[in-house]
Amino acid sequence: MNAEAIRQIFEYHFSENHRLIEEYALQLTQSQLSQPVDYSHGSVRDQLLHIMRVDEAWISDLRGQVLPKPEDDQDFLDLERLGAEWGRIERMMREYLQNLKDEQLMDQPLQGEDKDLRVWQVLVQVVNHGTDHRAQVLRILHDLGVDTHYQDFIFFVYEHPS
Repeated sequence: MNAEAIRQIFEYHFSENHRLIEEYALQLTQSQLSQPVDYSHGSVRDQLLHIMRVDEAWISDLRGQVLPKPEDDQDFLDLERLGAEWGRIERMMREYLQNLKDEQLMDQPLQGEDKDLRVWQVLVQVVNHGTDHRAQVLRILHDLGVDTHYQDFIFFVYEHPS
């Protein structure tokens, strides 16, 4: 594992997040977007907020920054506002990843219960967590009548050879 491989995995993560919002979730009505779902974190909007906030929390921790108090969920009633905030978080993540060096991957920069985690483990967790919740959202979208597709990493690699 090296920093360049991590960056490629995150390109997949970013690409699938964009696809989820721009190709699929935009097909929903406002009512469908916030329709309660009795699984995991709830509605499509709530699931998207969860992915976004967890991304921000882990990367903020790795950067040694205190996570700001999250905005109220009601501030994200539409995908335009949610997408803008997600864009800010993605830019922060890209900045971190751009400066990531191979030798940092084995560092253990976190505190508390996460003190034994290495940087590479945290970064893999971020992408894995996103994949898990995107799969849940894809199922909800499918049930709402949206034609969705695979999110396999290997197809991303085929489409974006390095």
